[in-house]
Amino acid sequence: MDCWCEYRELREDEIETGLFSAFRRRQVVSDCWRRENGKWVIRPDPFVDDWSREDYRFLVECLKNTVRTGGVVIGAFLQGCLKGFASVEAERIGKAGQYADLTSLHVSEELRGRGLGKELFFAAAAWARGHGAEKLYISAHSAAETQAFYRGIGCVEAQEYQQKHVEQEPYDCQLEYRL
Repeated sequence: MDCWCEYRELREDEIETGLFSAFRRRQVVSDCWRRENGKWVIRPDPFVDDWSREDYRFLVECLKNTVRTGGVVIGAFLQGCLKGFASVEAERIGKAGQYADLTSLHVSEELRGRGLGKELFFAAAAWARGHGAEKLYISAHSAAETQAFYRGIGCVEAQEYQQKHVEQEPYDCQLEYRL
């Protein structure tokens, strides 16, 4: 990684919209994974994914709830500014409670490809393992580059789909990572 970041768990009281003032979610997507006739294929589906102020307000409430309910939010800071974050819920999901739910993993646009996402992912995985999970569950953006990231670190298609995630984001790819 060609930038130095500090990684740490965030407290509920520090999660507010101002924390994201130097964070840029923007992602230009050209190709996405789609399931067609039981097979995964890459199809052109160009769009720009960029969060609004309302999206950030909603994110703040979700992340606060994660911490409030015993989960974790891990931040990556560069020169005191948040540049990436991951969150894992405390409540187990799956028929046998085998999954910890990785509900977010995002890196600011200008720092993608420099290792922050991997550091955050493995910190989230370590937290989940330490809290008794067997696997991470990831409902991941279907963009080709997002899927390449997750597959490159060892994620595979989930053996058990979580219906709540499928309904919320029908184009997401449902993945898992054995801890």
